[in-house]
Amino acid sequence: MSGIDECLMEAMVLPGARGAAVIEWTSGLALGTAGDAPNGDHEVTAAELAEIARLAAEHTAFGSAEENGAGAARAGVGPEHRADGERLVLAEPSARVPGGRDADVPVEDVLLTTRTGYHLLRFVENTLDSSVFVYLWLGRDDGNLALARLRLRDLVERLALI
Repeated sequence: MSGIDECLMEAMVLPGARGAAVIEWTSGLALGTAGDAPNGDHEVTAAELAEIARLAAEHTAFGSAEENGAGAARAGVGPEHRADGERLVLAEPSARVPGGRDADVPVEDVLLTTRTGYHLLRFVENTLDSSVFVYLWLGRDDGNLALARLRLRDLVERLALI
């Protein structure tokens, strides 16, 4: 297990790393930052990235076909309803919020590309009801996106939020 500072230090040694942060996406607060921020302000970046994380985590478009009610849709039932015998019953929301071992997290990470860089958000899954993600900003010319995704996954698995 490693703490936030150790996680950020390890992220910053990745090829092309420009900046990193651990962000709580419900409030938009940065729990820790390292390196630079794309817009020069880590707090503004954290708030903006939290909006993206919320969209990815809370909307059903990013879940599996089964989670989104595709089977029900084929039967003429919308994703917000399920067939229960002869009647329709309001189903539980299919979007899953990252966190908790009982949650089925459809989104592992989010990748945004720009002309100059890659922005990678990786959700942290732990035993608490976590709403945290790790953000990594890579330069496009010298960043290795595949390596960054693998290493960030490993970092997040070892991250201890206390």
